[in-house]
Amino acid sequence: MIEKPQPGEYNPFYETYVSKVPQGDILEMLQSQSDELPGWFESLSGQSDHRYEAGKWSIAEVLHHMLDAERIFAYRALCIARGEKQSLPGMDQDQYMAGALTHERTYESLIEELKAVRAATLTLASNLSQTVLKNEGTASDSPVTVRGLLAIIAGHTAHHVHVIKERYL
Repeated sequence: MIEKPQPGEYNPFYETYVSKVPQGDILEMLQSQSDELPGWFESLSGQSDHRYEAGKWSIAEVLHHMLDAERIFAYRALCIARGEKQSLPGMDQDQYMAGALTHERTYESLIEELKAVRAATLTLASNLSQTVLKNEGTASDSPVTVRGLLAIIAGHTAHHVHVIKERYL
């Protein structure tokens, strides 16, 4: 069981994401997303290049961003779980997307990557002890716990699914 983090276990910037995580087991939310999202994204394959307005990311680019962010948050969780004391760097999402070259990939490959990335996150998260989940480190110049990062992963995913449903569909 991974309980929702308390305020102070993550930068308030991430409250938008953490607020989307209900009380209960974060692992259950991560698993539920893993079960549901590949099929949901597959259902959008005919719209994967759609942008809700000029200059915004396409659905495929949003998915690619979700993958990059999950990898980064999971890496931070791993580092802090293992006792890393150095401050972990932030990321510029626009710079990452510029280098992602999503247009050179198939949408199907992004969905396969979604399955793989989430499976790796679930494997990491499900094998962390309750003590390690409370380990605190620094990322993007702010204190954060391992369970704070896992909640950010689940909430970030929920946030972008909501954005796609509200603005793209």
